[in-house]
Amino acid sequence: MADPHEYRLVGSEPVYEGRVISLVKDTVAMPGGGESVREVVRHPGAVAVVALDDDGRVVLLRQYRHPVGDYLWELPAGLRDAEGEPPLETAKRELAEEVLLAARRWSLLATYYSSPGFCDEAVLVYLAEGLSDVDRPEGFTLEHEELDMTVERVPLTEAVQRVFEGGIRNPAAVVGLLAAAQAQVSSPRLRPVDAT
Repeated sequence: MADPHEYRLVGSEPVYEGRVISLVKDTVAMPGGGESVREVVRHPGAVAVVALDDDGRVVLLRQYRHPVGDYLWELPAGLRDAEGEPPLETAKRELAEEVLLAARRWSLLATYYSSPGFCDEAVLVYLAEGLSDVDRPEGFTLEHEELDMTVERVPLTEAVQRVFEGGIRNPAAVVGLLAAAQAQVSSPRLRPVDAT
């Protein structure tokens, strides 16, 4: 007898293959019988970094995002698109590339799926502390919207207030800032930094 909660992939048909994402049509056997077609966006995943300095300020970026037609305040972040690169190394690289910083201490704050109803993108959000200035990594150049980025340090409490006021809407920033603020007051047991 089949498990009443078992969903089984019957078939998968490629629809679109892009530079970052792909789209597939999956046929899924439903636990109660029958099949359903699901359009799924495949994504390599991403990392985001709450870079918190010794004065309790967090590093924020203001960057234009074409899909929403607006500038968003965000955390340093990037795609997990370097083959075989562990997520923590991606976070370290993105922190150096985008805001010219390195960190002595790293913690994994949260992992979430950005939009699990249609996309498999998983985002790992790190806390970086003990910040120091570094040079931009060799071979990396800012391009496109990155050329127009604004970098700012604001107190973590102010950044959290911006979330509640609707001034910060990027999901990685919302999750990361709220998780970092909670971690400051409750000292939760965080997962190992190399967890996924």
